[in-house]
Amino acid sequence: MVTDKDGYMHLVQYLTEHLGIFENSQQQSAAEDSVMELFEEQLAAQIIMVCGQNPSLTFTQRNIVIREVDSIVYDLEEILARVATHKATAEQTLFITEFSCLIKNLFDQEIAKLMAA
Repeated sequence: MVTDKDGYMHLVQYLTEHLGIFENSQQQSAAEDSVMELFEEQLAAQIIMVCGQNPSLTFTQRNIVIREVDSIVYDLEEILARVATHKATAEQTLFITEFSCLIKNLFDQEIAKLMAA
């Protein structure tokens, strides 16, 4: 649905281009949550919003969305392995929020195509 699209590859590339933001995770942490906890929380919130905005999604379609999110989290764990458990800084929190919104946009686009078909 999403993880096999060019848009997702561009987002992964965008994340890797901004890995420098995550290099100093141990310093100046602004959050109680770790980097991965924030990613998981933000993605969960965005996907709840996606499903809420699309009540006509079938059970099977919702399960596909959930599996896609699981795959995205797995990719994030791989990319951010060295810093995943570090407490997030304010800059990282902003980046994670933005990134999660971009992921939601990918789902919005794909679901719109799915519903139009």
